[in-house]
Formats: sequence, C-alpha cells, structure tokens
Amino acid sequence: MTVLTTSAGQLAARPKSRAAGFRVELLRNWQQALARWHDISPSTPFQHPQWYDAWYAAFDGTEGVAPLIAVVTDASTHEPAMLLPLIRRRQDKITTVEFADLNLTDYNAPILGSAAPRDAKAMRALWRSLLSALRRMPEAADLIRLRKVPIDLDGRPNPLALLDTGGPCLLNGNLVTTGEDYDAWRYTLQKAVRTELQRSWRVFTRDPAASFAIVTDTSEALRILATTEVQQGARMKSLGRNYVLDDETCAEFYRNLVRDGVGNGYALVSVLTAAGDEIVATLVGIRTGSRYVMVRISNAGEKWSNCSPGRLIIERTMAALHKDGVREFDFSVGNYAYKRRFGVTPLSLIDISAALSWRGWPSAQRDHMVRAVRNYPRLDAWLRRARGKPLSREEN
Repeated sequence: MTVLTTSAGQLAARPKSRAAGFRVELLRNWQQALARWHDISPSTPFQHPQWYDAWYAAFDGTEGVAPLIAVVTDASTHEPAMLLPLIRRRQDKITTVEFADLNLTDYNAPILGSAAPRDAKAMRALWRSLLSALRRMPEAADLIRLRKVPIDLDGRPNPLALLDTGGPCLLNGNLVTTGEDYDAWRYTLQKAVRTELQRSWRVFTRDPAASFAIVTDTSEALRILATTEVQQGARMKSLGRNYVLDDETCAEFYRNLVRDGVGNGYALVSVLTAAGDEIVATLVGIRTGSRYVMVRISNAGEKWSNCSPGRLIIERTMAALHKDGVREFDFSVGNYAYKRRFGVTPLSLIDISAALSWRGWPSAQRDHMVRAVRNYPRLDAWLRRARGKPLSREEN
C-alpha cells in the first residue's frame, strides 16, 4: 500500500475545535481506503461504496488514469474527517487530480466523517493540508480540478462549498420531491403533461402483453442493460451526438454496477416490454434510502414514438418506487426538456480548482475566470454564442 501523509494547521487550545489541523493519507487502492474508513453514509447515491467499487474496478489500469484516494483525519483526535475518491489523470501535457468521474458520476462530493469541517476556517485548513500532500507526491500533479460538486449534502452544507475558490458549474442537478401523496404531486404537473402520460399508457397497453417491471433478477437485469446499450447508442448516433458510453471501459462500469447492485436494491433496472418479449424502453438508476437517481434511459425508437416510452417509463418507475418509500426523484444533470415537464427543481453545483505546480497555474487562472463569468448569465450566454457553443444540453 502506497501512503503519503502530511499534517497542517495549528492545534487549537480546545481539543474539539475543528480548526485543529488535518492529516492526509493518499492511497492508490479504493478497497484499502474503504477498509480504513469503516463506515460510509452516502451523501448522495453517487457516494455509495458500490458506485466506486464499480468505477475503480472498471477504470483502474486505464492508460493515463490512476486511483488516488485521499483519507483525511483530524490530526489530534484521529477522527475521520473526509474521504475523497480521486484519480490522477494525464491529459494534454497537464496532470490533473480530479474526482473519480470521467463524465459518469453526476454529483461529485466528499464522504464525510465525524471530524468534517463545519466552518470556512476549518475547511481552509483541510484544503491547505490536501494541497500540501498533493504537491509532495512522488508522482507530480499540476492541477486539482473538482467539478459538479453539490452545495448541499443530504441536508447539511458541503464543506467544499465553504471554500472561496469555488464558483458556479455549467451544469445543475434536477430534483423532484413528491411528498407522501403521489397523486397530489401528479396534479402539480401541467394538465397537458398529465393528459399525455395517461394517453401514452392507454396506447402502450393496447398490446395485451404490454407490461412494466422493476427487474430483481441479476441475469435478466444484465440482459436488459445490453439492450439499453444498443438502443441508447442508436439514439445518440441518430442525433449526431458525441456518444462515449459504448466505450468498453464505460460499458464494464455499468455492468459492474448492475451485476453487484441489483440484488441489494442499490441499482434498479426498469423495463417496458411488449409482445414477443420486445423491450420498448429501459431505465437504469441508483437508490439510497428515499432518494433515487436516474442514470441511463433508452427506448426502441420510432416504432413506439406514439406512446412516448421514455417519459412513460420514468413515470411508471416513479409510481412504483413511491410505493416503496422513495420521495426524492433525481433526474441528474443536463437540462433536457422532458425533465422540465416533470417539474424538476434545479440543484446548484460548483466547480473548484487550484494550481499544484507552475504548469497548472494557467489552467487554474482560466478556470477562475470562467467561473467568474458564470456569475453573469447574460454575459456567459453571449460569450458561449460567440464561440459557437450550445447554451445547454437540451432535448425535446
């Protein structure tokens, strides 16, 4: 096990002070880091150990990507403070430290312990300790760049959001909170949306074999995931989109997730089927407690477009999971039109970056300027149009 430790900050007079200083260990193996942490309470479903089990198993060994997990503890009490599932990545002559993401983890956040910072002063001390450890690594890094970081973590402030180095992320989350009465929530949707969902279900169920199910058998779930891959790939190709999920490493990640997560209810695979065992639509999501996040969706295309299978499988899944105790339905990042039809509330995310070497300084300064511009939406939109970039990820 490779370990690098550092401590920073002055010990406070009172042992319970969270400004006491922190010790940082940098580990190269996720399972070893997990064993040192002992107990994880996921702040979002993406911080569940099974997400990172699947992620590191798929991407460990990928060229240019190396696991780098930061285990941060209180320097005086040794209480756990923060676990950061990171990687070290070489790209365009710059070596970056970032979350284990590669555009798959929609919300990147620390896993918090009992000694997690509760104010800006303590978080700055932890941040200094982390940067110091990263700068002293035998394998040099130039930049730390943390993206898609939630401001709130399961009802408590995210300590990373207390840093003054962060700024608005281009993306945002999309959350629906239904409350206890699902039918009452449905009536908050626009009448046209409700009518369309009812019509879609009537049209779909004209086929006497039409059905909806949340699959609990792992082998069947993997079979449906294979169809998701084909359907989603065909859809993205028809739209001319840059599609990366058909990459074998990404595919391995999702297979790991479904294979190991369906049996315990963490990974959920929903399906609409018709006569002849035809798969009309699929939805893959993850769940912790009363929160469910949608991560992949697909449908059979033009043949079934008259019943809007994508929106239909979302609503059927929501109704089924509400009966099982889910109250928060997270549509994840990307401002697609279908999400707005379900009445989502935007969740703000931030980006954070800092230079670790002189090579990373220009990138850190550029990141800072981009985040500053995002505080002025009209200016940001004008600049994006001037550079020929889309204003958002939207799909009707």
